[in-house]
Amino acid sequence: MQKQNTDYVHGLVIVHTGNGKGKTTAALGLALRAWGEGLKILILQFIKGGWKYGELKALEKFSPDIIVKQCGEGFTRRGNTDMKKHQEAAQNALNEAKEAMQSGKWDMIILDEVNYAADFGLIPLESVLDLINEKPAPLHLVLTGRNAKNELIDRADLVTEMTEIKHPFQQGIKAQKGIEF
Repeated sequence: MQKQNTDYVHGLVIVHTGNGKGKTTAALGLALRAWGEGLKILILQFIKGGWKYGELKALEKFSPDIIVKQCGEGFTRRGNTDMKKHQEAAQNALNEAKEAMQSGKWDMIILDEVNYAADFGLIPLESVLDLINEKPAPLHLVLTGRNAKNELIDRADLVTEMTEIKHPFQQGIKAQKGIEF
């Protein structure tokens, strides 16, 4: 595939947030669209780690033009959790994002669930804002996760809030293969 001409590209900061389903799915849709135009995409997942999702299997077929890395340790607010382990994993993911941005190898970097990581105190919000400030001009940076802070929303070029209207969990229906995972 031919790499896009970056002379005219204005890399966007895009935020997908809200309590509804579809934030990661929307980001993956952007990745697929970008891949179709010859862009190279890196997806760093800040919370997910070790779980096998359908999107991971599918995106393996697009390698090396789309790479997904699960950087998290599967953080959840339920039960006892080693916060230090999760904070370290999130900080490592943030460091990897910074290195990837500086490498010039990627046209789009998706920071999946980074909004959660900032909201849960796994990484400082200031560090995410600094990352946005350091973004190279042609790079598209996508941030997903609930509870995006106002400071992130203010810095973004495009913000979409997913709003839950109705969910099968409310009817006692368990997560469905190919839909939730």
